[in-house]
Amino acid sequence: MAAAAARLRAAGVPDPARDARLLLAHAASVDAARVTLIAPEEIAPEIAERFDQLVALRAVRVPVSQLVGARAFYGRDFKISREVLDPRPETETLIDLALAAPFARVLDLGTGSGCILVTLLAERSDATGVGADLSETACLQASANAVLHDVAARAQVIQSDWFNAVEGRFDLIVSNPPYLAITEMADVAPELRDHEPRMALTDGLDGLSVYRIIAENAQSYLTVNGRVMVEIGWQQGAEVCAIFTAAGWASVELAHDLDGRPRVVCAAQPA
Repeated sequence: MAAAAARLRAAGVPDPARDARLLLAHAASVDAARVTLIAPEEIAPEIAERFDQLVALRAVRVPVSQLVGARAFYGRDFKISREVLDPRPETETLIDLALAAPFARVLDLGTGSGCILVTLLAERSDATGVGADLSETACLQASANAVLHDVAARAQVIQSDWFNAVEGRFDLIVSNPPYLAITEMADVAPELRDHEPRMALTDGLDGLSVYRIIAENAQSYLTVNGRVMVEIGWQQGAEVCAIFTAAGWASVELAHDLDGRPRVVCAAQPA
């Protein structure tokens, strides 16, 4: 494990010791917390070979979540593949804000792995929801996670280009859209740039086009007291708030994550 950590460190991997531990646990089919318990034992050749393969892939910056096939989010493990965006801790800020007020029906635009939709439905046992994504593979992944966390009966996953195939009205519309500008893609970490779906990272333009779509169309899909919450890049707060204000939203607020960075824009429908 020490040798693997050194190899990952040389490859520029952040927190190499943690990743080496997680990969060894996965190779040995044990919980990561038990790695120290098996450390004195001789590692079986097949485990050593599997571990070496995993470390080699991590050294070329394949995300750990893709190698182990799962990522923890809001206290639950979600199945992950390279076809969906890896759930990130900062998105939990959106979950906390969404749960701060009641809702019976939720729409998750660009649902990806389904982590937002599934989490909200798991936390609100009486709610129903729709997850929409243009990627058919992402829809399958979201559906699988809905089954995994026992909310499939209350979750509908549809293939849709944002609102195009969406019907009905919702108390809450949430989204973590692609918000990187095309000019930013060269500077992002290799884990994102080379191994996560490009359409989930950037709109290919200025990183703001999806916010314009949501701001201009969401009111037609909300109930009278409905809310919209969108995750943003930490430098986009003023721009995204301005987009919603210009689209006629009466209440537009900016919320911060645990690091104090702007993270979510919340908008309420005009009276």
